Amino acid sequence: MEHIGILIIGSGEAGKYLAWTLAKAGHRTALVERKMIGGSCPNIACLPTKNVIHSAKIASFAARAQEFGLHPFPVRTEMANVYRRKKAMVDGLIEMHQERFNASGAELIMGEARFVARRTVSVRLNAGGEREITAEKIILSLGSRAALPDIPGLAAAKPMSHIEALDLERLPEHLLVLGAGYVGLELAQAFRRFGSRVTVIERGEQVASREDSDVGEALLDLFHEEGIDVLLGTKVRSVSGVSGTKVQVEIQDGSGDKTLDGSDLLVATGRIPNTQSIGLELAGVKLDQRGYLLVNDRLETTAENVWAVGDCAGSPQFTHVAYDDFRVVRENLNGGHRSTRNRLVPFCMFTDPELVRVGMSEREARNSGVAYRISKMAMSAVLRTRTISEPRGFMKMVIAADSDEILGFTAFGAEASELLAAVQTAIVGKLPYTVFRKGLYTHPTMSEGLVFLTATDPIPAEATDRSLQGIAP
Repeated sequence: MEHIGILIIGSGEAGKYLAWTLAKAGHRTALVERKMIGGSCPNIACLPTKNVIHSAKIASFAARAQEFGLHPFPVRTEMANVYRRKKAMVDGLIEMHQERFNASGAELIMGEARFVARRTVSVRLNAGGEREITAEKIILSLGSRAALPDIPGLAAAKPMSHIEALDLERLPEHLLVLGAGYVGLELAQAFRRFGSRVTVIERGEQVASREDSDVGEALLDLFHEEGIDVLLGTKVRSVSGVSGTKVQVEIQDGSGDKTLDGSDLLVATGRIPNTQSIGLELAGVKLDQRGYLLVNDRLETTAENVWAVGDCAGSPQFTHVAYDDFRVVRENLNGGHRSTRNRLVPFCMFTDPELVRVGMSEREARNSGVAYRISKMAMSAVLRTRTISEPRGFMKMVIAADSDEILGFTAFGAEASELLAAVQTAIVGKLPYTVFRKGLYTHPTMSEGLVFLTATDPIPAEATDRSLQGIAP
């Protein structure tokens, strides 16, 4: 039996930063990782996805060469090279993570951990053998995985998740995508731009169902323009065949039953936590009704001296949120009082153009009974979009009805993420929306658009025609 100060299970964003930081501070720290050093973000999720999406954007630019005054030339996607570019980046990131573990003094244990008692785990080592470890403090960074809906024939069809899709070295002839959330939309657009025929199947009545209806409509228009078939209000009844060769999806919509034929099937219908089969009941760690670890606002579990961070703790499933979880636990271990309560979480979907949001959407304000006003402006009014030939989209600010407080901000357009940090900073600093109309911003940039979005007074939520708000420079 080995005894250490701090044991971390899982090397995702929060777990690895806690390991590096606590080890450097002089604590004897060990981290157990099953497979992917650094967790999902650098290996199979955030960064690899954006790498592949950028390759698809380059393909889109090449297809539009004549629009930019360039002589058009034949462009052909070579998925093997797309994969190699992505893999080279991932290999470099893994090497970087390994170097940080070595430099920090944290012990990296490659193996699978399972609780055998409170604050005691047995680790089955990847290299063979086992270690049994007790720790004064344990931090769970277990992560999550793609969910597989209970649809007849789906599992037998061996569908892809985003993991397998990112490892493709061939181009699917006809990709069927189940789910129109962030992952489904990002990858659907990317593969369409590479040259695949793509069909998105969504049970709900809107793509990006958690966003406002105008956002869903704008995304739907974009996908239609790019030649992507989107089936809304559509239920999948069964699946047959095998993804990668030939697959059939039986669907039902308002007009009845139909059969879709495709070559490949991608499932992007949400995620579930990795909280099963690791002996949490022996650790005294309880789960909530959804299967996530039950934590308080300090990320403490129901077991003494056991914390949970990242996806498995029910935190919003973003790397930047997991990083904030790291800061919460780190500061509280050092005697602080940091909490996850009321933190402002930014969202960004890396379609092209990007969709970003921070704070309340219109729908959330309305459902919460919050009185609000709206400022909304077409992206085409921002002259930066004219210089790059990307006028699609809009930006929208939700403002309190009885004050100038910014409640939320949404932007759908080129370089929208450039705008996000500025508005988020204003919300955190409790600055009124009028601070933007007073600012002096570089011309021509996307951020300059915030000046013109806020140049006129916002209108009441009840107004219906908001298309002409804002003043073009």
